[in-house]
Amino acid sequence: MTGTTDIKPTDDRELVLTRLINAPREKVYRAWTEADLLKQWFAPLPWTTPDAELDVRPGGSNRIVMRSPEGQDFPNFGVYLEVVPNEKLVVTDAFTEAWKPSEKPFMTVILTFEDEGGKTRYTARVRHWTTADREAHEKMGFHQGWGQCADQLATLTAKL
Repeated sequence: MTGTTDIKPTDDRELVLTRLINAPREKVYRAWTEADLLKQWFAPLPWTTPDAELDVRPGGSNRIVMRSPEGQDFPNFGVYLEVVPNEKLVVTDAFTEAWKPSEKPFMTVILTFEDEGGKTRYTARVRHWTTADREAHEKMGFHQGWGQCADQLATLTAKL
């Protein structure tokens, strides 16, 4: 399904996850940029993603709702900073929409999709505003949660 490779963070505010996904990068990119696909894999099970609105363009906003097994909704808002189709997405929660600053910026996510022999080298670099934010994200289960989501992403893209 997926293979892992260790990539070192660039500094003490970054967390990194990478996988070799057995699908072309166009499919992996679609799963990040098409709301109906994103809702199928984005939250680590048994959590779900009941709603996603994506305006995938530089300056476009997104709203992704994650739902706990108990039924509590956790909306996440962000703005795309960079969009290179099938290659790269950069999104931040520093803004919520139309360059409106968020109350508490937490992270910027840099996603890359690289062709590797017909498979995709998927890398998520999550850069936090502070080391305390990075530590909190790690304690929340970044590696396990994002890893599980990457496995769910791989399963979905294998079916596309």
